[in-house]
Amino acid sequence: MRSTLFIGMRKIFTLFVFVLFLPLIACTSETMFEEEAQQPTATATMSSQPAADEVVEGNETTDSDEADHNHDHDIEIEAIYLGDYLINDEVYGTQTTVTVNNGTRTIQTNALPNHDTGEFPNSGNPNTITEQSVTYTYTTNPVNTGSGKEIHVAGVAVNGIKLEPGTAETVACNSGETYRVEGLQDSFDLGMDFNNAHVQPTGAYHYHGISELLIGASRTSEGDLVHIGFAADGYLLYASSSAAYAPSYELNTEVRSGKGCTLSLGRNGGRDVTVEGTVPDGTYTSDWVYNGSGNLDECNGTTIHGEYAYVITEGFPYIPRCLMGEFTENRKP
Repeated sequence: MRSTLFIGMRKIFTLFVFVLFLPLIACTSETMFEEEAQQPTATATMSSQPAADEVVEGNETTDSDEADHNHDHDIEIEAIYLGDYLINDEVYGTQTTVTVNNGTRTIQTNALPNHDTGEFPNSGNPNTITEQSVTYTYTTNPVNTGSGKEIHVAGVAVNGIKLEPGTAETVACNSGETYRVEGLQDSFDLGMDFNNAHVQPTGAYHYHGISELLIGASRTSEGDLVHIGFAADGYLLYASSSAAYAPSYELNTEVRSGKGCTLSLGRNGGRDVTVEGTVPDGTYTSDWVYNGSGNLDECNGTTIHGEYAYVITEGFPYIPRCLMGEFTENRKP
């Protein structure tokens, strides 16, 4: 009888302990279940692509150089402009269609910029921006000749606006000298707006230098390099947000010569200009000489991520005045 009572009390004690600790056991089991349920979700968000600081070579994955990584990022993200694309901006009226086929990039555009511009006509430029109908055809397989050749329309921006750094204005002297007036200078008012651009008599808006609004409209990543256009020889044109690429030109130290000089074109055509004995200050193209001091060649080009390319800079030549690749330019007289 005493043994039976002892067994009964032990069962009651065991039941009491089980009831006491049941909530703790249930809570622990629920927590473990939640953790297990969350693991597949975390795995699903992981990409099978290599990490941002890795480069895949064959079946191997290796750490990349920091500079190459930055260029990889720029080129990969901004590849939107390397194939077919369309810009149809209802605000600014820009209509640009680009197709790539059989090694040829064809750019058809109405040449209206997809960003704000200055007021035209203005005191230095009597022309009005008007819609154009232009087609550019460039190779997608450029061939580097190793020697720069002069170019007038260096290429076209991704938005369809041409890149033409030179001007038609000259100062001609009776003594035989002729000086080509630079677009970006302070001696003569050519009506440039805040995009370093103005308008030709045909109504064609065009860039003479770097445009921050063009960079902003073309940017598709946070990288330093922004792909902003195509050169006439097929190589790409970039702008550096940090001005990391420096041109290799300096002002000539020899004074100018020329007597009986007049400005030949523009509203002030026929105006007398003093040239003899003046110091080069960037007013004329010939004020600048190539010295190889920067990290860009005479055509404002360099190797970017293993490929030759051009960079538009804040300093002369601003936009390339020569191209290293093969091209054909048909200039109107």
